[in-house]
Amino acid sequence: MVHLKKITEDNFLDAFNLRLAKGQESYVSHPVRSLAQAYVYRDQCQPFGIYNEDKMVGYVMVVYDYDIPEYDIWHMMIDASSQGKGYGSAALTQVIDYIETKPFGDSDRVTLTCKQENQID
Repeated sequence: MVHLKKITEDNFLDAFNLRLAKGQESYVSHPVRSLAQAYVYRDQCQPFGIYNEDKMVGYVMVVYDYDIPEYDIWHMMIDASSQGKGYGSAALTQVIDYIETKPFGDSDRVTLTCKQENQID
């Protein structure tokens, strides 16, 4: 069962151990960088581990942009060993459910950041 779990001092090292498939490194930041950003933006951001049962298989961060206002989905990634199993789709549904609670502010606007050249072969 896929579920989100907030990144805390108990599981952040699991996020550091996630790996992208070869060639994907230029499309998404590693959780080390992302968690540094989460610390800086801690009043408007929530990082999550994406879990399949009790194993972290991916990472995603939700950020609230007060200037627009909108919710942004940043740095979503699934570990190379877990890609192609539907974990990303299941997690995205749960991220949207989380955003619908409006944890940081009122907005019905959601943006998923991505790079256009990131295509599945």
